[in-house]
Amino acid sequence: MTVRATKFTPEVLLSAPRRSAGVPNADGSRVLYTISTYSFAEHSKASEIRVLDVATQRSTLVTDLDGASEPNWLGDDHVLVLVPGDKGSTKVRVGQAENFKKSSYTAGVIDAPASNVKLHLLEENKFAFAITAQANPNGNLYNPETALKPHSSGKLYKSLFVRHWDTYTTPNRNAIWLGTISRPSPKTHSYARYSLSPLVNALKGTALESPIPPFGGSDHFDISSSGLIFVAKDPDLNPATHTKVNVYLVPITDFLSLVLPSPTKIDIFGFEGASTAPAFSPDGKQAAFLSMRQDGYESDKNQLFVVPDIRRPSWVIHFFASEDKKGKWDRSPQTIAWSCDGKELYLLAEDKGRVCLFSVPSTDSSKASLPELILNSGTITDVRPLMTGDVFMSSTSLIDNSIYHVVDRSRHHSIVSSNSRDGSMFGLSHKQVTEISWPGAAENTQVHAWVVTPSTFKETEKYPLAYLIHGGPQGAWTDGWSTRWNPAVFAEQGYVVICPNPTGSTGYGQDFTDAIQNQWGGLPYQDISQGFDWIRDNLPYVDTGRAVALGASYGGYMINWIQGQPLGREFKALVAHDGVFSMAGQMAGEELYFPFHEFNGTLWNNREDWLKWDPSVYTHNWETPHLVIHSELDYRLTLAEGLAAFNTLQVRGVESQFLTFPDENHWVLKPENSLTWHTVVLDWINSHVGLPLYSKSSQRE
Repeated sequence: MTVRATKFTPEVLLSAPRRSAGVPNADGSRVLYTISTYSFAEHSKASEIRVLDVATQRSTLVTDLDGASEPNWLGDDHVLVLVPGDKGSTKVRVGQAENFKKSSYTAGVIDAPASNVKLHLLEENKFAFAITAQANPNGNLYNPETALKPHSSGKLYKSLFVRHWDTYTTPNRNAIWLGTISRPSPKTHSYARYSLSPLVNALKGTALESPIPPFGGSDHFDISSSGLIFVAKDPDLNPATHTKVNVYLVPITDFLSLVLPSPTKIDIFGFEGASTAPAFSPDGKQAAFLSMRQDGYESDKNQLFVVPDIRRPSWVIHFFASEDKKGKWDRSPQTIAWSCDGKELYLLAEDKGRVCLFSVPSTDSSKASLPELILNSGTITDVRPLMTGDVFMSSTSLIDNSIYHVVDRSRHHSIVSSNSRDGSMFGLSHKQVTEISWPGAAENTQVHAWVVTPSTFKETEKYPLAYLIHGGPQGAWTDGWSTRWNPAVFAEQGYVVICPNPTGSTGYGQDFTDAIQNQWGGLPYQDISQGFDWIRDNLPYVDTGRAVALGASYGGYMINWIQGQPLGREFKALVAHDGVFSMAGQMAGEELYFPFHEFNGTLWNNREDWLKWDPSVYTHNWETPHLVIHSELDYRLTLAEGLAAFNTLQVRGVESQFLTFPDENHWVLKPENSLTWHTVVLDWINSHVGLPLYSKSSQRE
């Protein structure tokens, strides 16, 4: 499954092997992972689960069973994987890592689609087992393939959500199912196979849902010998207008019990926002989680909390606390992992265009200094502490789609494996990536940006500019890989690609993030406009007379906003993917707390602020060639937004195109659709700056 490319094209991007985060065994000597490729020649996807021997760098096939996923270690020599079964069921397959094909067997069958396996060793040959699957209103497993089908397609709603992300909501809810997977001792039984016990819905009889749709997964719960900890939306609040998420604890003494205690809510005074990333200490006696202060603000700062004794869930310690409750650490952690001795907490957090690893002692929070920066290389996506005291991490960068690292106890960092040989298999190198900054619109601010140049770059030549605006708006361009918006793809067409992180971006302090509230077309637009001027004045190899601007989601909004402002006349062409045309149109979306927060209230109570930054108000200025992309399953920003923008352009006689996919949501994910997306986008911008059309170039495979 090897791809070597002399030129990094969309086909190379989309057909390149995609490797999952690594799952190391206890000492990190072997690493499980999934890897998949897509063939445009065969129009098919192939996927494997493999194991990497770290010392020899030899990778061995574990299984290529169709749909096999989520490999986990059962001890040091056995592997557990999930495999789709008959009629929508899920098989739990177990076998030896080095001889899975011959040794594997079905340890149990779950009569529904299931995912997000978690295991915890209870005693020798016995593991606590947790998995997520939907439950019907009675609390039983819901299997869409075997459930009775209604004769009518009508849907009646009396509360929100009606739709969420890309689906219509139903009475069924996500739930966490618990049990054990165990075997007799191999010392006394020659035929000692693992078997899965009956599973119990830990949320049955409650109004709770976990993981929280649409993106919640294994990061929304954890298990230990002491029980289950999870997060769920507050059931007493409207989920469309509130972000409040509570942390719940279920103490368990016997994972085989068919009756579990009711969840206990962990209260945190003054924190009414979302919570996430609950994690037990290795001994199960403590737990940590992240929480936000503000209800209704999804990009508030995550702050760290620890429950020192889960027998006393009302005792909660707030790390880095401050009198104003904003917290002394000006970063927003995303992930928590305990060291194997329970003495340290490892945190992932964005920091100046990277996702970095930090650590902090798990005790004496009042005396603790701010977290120690351990690694600031690329975008770290997963952390796995090892029994040796080392830390195993998975990450990506702007030139490499999968890297495995280890940081040892002395903080020495080493790369275990690079999926693309440090980008060389894509024809990419680190010398193509640099960083710049310029003074921001707000006082005492700097705007940081990534620059990606062609692999054939020469400073003595001039290149057209591709100005990429990120979504969110509370997001950021990081030194990380993307199969949807990959700066290197544009650079290899012959552009200098500049990816700014203007006001509202994350990773530069909470004040910088918060400053976008009621400033959508204000400070960020000024940052981007001043950046364009700075690029023109300071980067002689960039031809700003041949510039294009592209963006998705909030970036799509910004493209529509730029089109109506003076900066719009500086570009030869624009691309808006799933952008906002009219602010009032956001009332047709789903997570209404988002515009309510961003514009200081509801449309009817604060219409002036909603209209202040509305792109449709400035459509009389629209004249730059403009490609609009919007898909039918985008329920966050509905299809009408894209159609309205395109209709406006067409009626005004502005050169424009409209691309839509009936089977895609806010993102274009299917490989064949993504290739079409890339081809249309590249042809559009290339045709306006004098570069060859991608669809007719020799780069096409």
